[in-house]
Amino acid sequence: MRLFRLAKILSIASRYGLDEMILEHEPSGRLAALSRALHFWRRFDTPPAVRLRQALESLGPIFVKFGQVLSTRRDLLRTDIADELAKLQDRVPPFSSELALAQIAQAYGRPANEVFAEFDATPVASASIAQVHFARLRPEDGGHAVAVKVLRPEMHGVIANDLALLETLAGVLEKVWSDGKRLKPREVVGEFAKYLYDELDLMREAANCSQLRRNFSGSRLLQVPEVYWDQCTTTVMVMERMHGIPISQTGALIAAGIDLPALSRAGVEIFFTQVFRDGFFHADMHPGNIFIAVDPAHHGSYIALDFGIVGTLTDADKNYLAQNFLAFFQRDYKRVATAHIEAGWAPADTRADEFEAAIRAVCEPIFDRPLHEISFGRVLLRLFQTSRRFNVEIQPQLVMLQKTLLNIEGLGRQLDPNLDLWKTAKPFLERWMSEQVGRHAFHLGVLQEAPYWARTLPQLPRLVHQALAQQKTSDLAPLLSELARAQRQQGRLLGIIAVLLAALVVSQYL
Repeated sequence: MRLFRLAKILSIASRYGLDEMILEHEPSGRLAALSRALHFWRRFDTPPAVRLRQALESLGPIFVKFGQVLSTRRDLLRTDIADELAKLQDRVPPFSSELALAQIAQAYGRPANEVFAEFDATPVASASIAQVHFARLRPEDGGHAVAVKVLRPEMHGVIANDLALLETLAGVLEKVWSDGKRLKPREVVGEFAKYLYDELDLMREAANCSQLRRNFSGSRLLQVPEVYWDQCTTTVMVMERMHGIPISQTGALIAAGIDLPALSRAGVEIFFTQVFRDGFFHADMHPGNIFIAVDPAHHGSYIALDFGIVGTLTDADKNYLAQNFLAFFQRDYKRVATAHIEAGWAPADTRADEFEAAIRAVCEPIFDRPLHEISFGRVLLRLFQTSRRFNVEIQPQLVMLQKTLLNIEGLGRQLDPNLDLWKTAKPFLERWMSEQVGRHAFHLGVLQEAPYWARTLPQLPRLVHQALAQQKTSDLAPLLSELARAQRQQGRLLGIIAVLLAALVVSQYL
């Protein structure tokens, strides 16, 4: 099976000239010349980046997904390739209703009509990993209208084979490509494999959905569907059916009375709330996964769908990012440079003044300009180029954040081209930073630590006594050791003197 798949991959690679694109980076140039001689009949009129996208589409859903992930790594790719790969969509036809029903029967151990009161066998959405059907739970389970996400059959075997071939290809690239070691293709494939296997476990996606819903409980900004855990398995996910208008349909939103500028500002607030308040963010916010509610109770609020990819940030990451964002907003490029060096992301011997000047050259032109005059993609590309020049280590969690920020840019540009992202975000970040260092932060810290204090305070006298005793012992220990050593040395000297005296006495009598 793997040999046939390999043969197909090689055939498609040859058809689109991928071998030529790869071998032209081989330092000696001999392999590229040999390939051109063997394929003398090939003529390509389309640019290499377009041919790469077309080849990935021809190779199937896994390679399409790989291209989508790769498009986010603008620190590794040329601009034209990254832009072209960003056009990849899940143009995957749905699998048959019979297979979907068989998958459900296998997951529950009983047919779909015994699990659901109603089940629409016609899928409403299809992607590379799964497809979605509408259904209704049985009355004893609440009778709710639900969306049922069903994993494509036999995906584990297909993915394992394709990933093995991708790893082999990455190893070859690393050897023949002049930039192979710097770009680390095997690490890129490993990162892709992690995301892909996470998406194959729908219980993990359900948990992500539940976490995001809990984070925005009671919020009018964002709606997240409820998960029905009793009906969820690793291959089937059941969640509340949501009703709204896709965010890409701006005409329908205007007709429904939605304020687009207010909607774009709400999107920015949602993004920064997820990142800085929660450290847990939806990392796949493209237009296909975002709807807008138009019912009276939730009019104008966002609806998030598809939770297969999420990003997480530690408290250290959040503090670092907030400081950098605020420094950017205040145009304090020196603070940005020193923050990178202090965090260890830039080498300790980096000249802060040179790094500061490079960052200023990238960021200064974008301030005080509306969103339609700014391309975050190009700004981030220049920042990555600057990072490469100063050997700044690109953090994986920030790559996910960069991908999400690009999605936010696209949504904002579509809803309100005149949105000033900086002015919208700055008050939120300033408020968040004040909460981290002000009275509120102290009060919150006391509440978080109170359970530990309640357990530790009764033990405090004993712990203090033990610490003092250990300190006293540790202070005396070197002195006692030195005294013992001196005594041993003195004993050896006295022994030598005694031997010499004894020898002297004996010699007097001989």
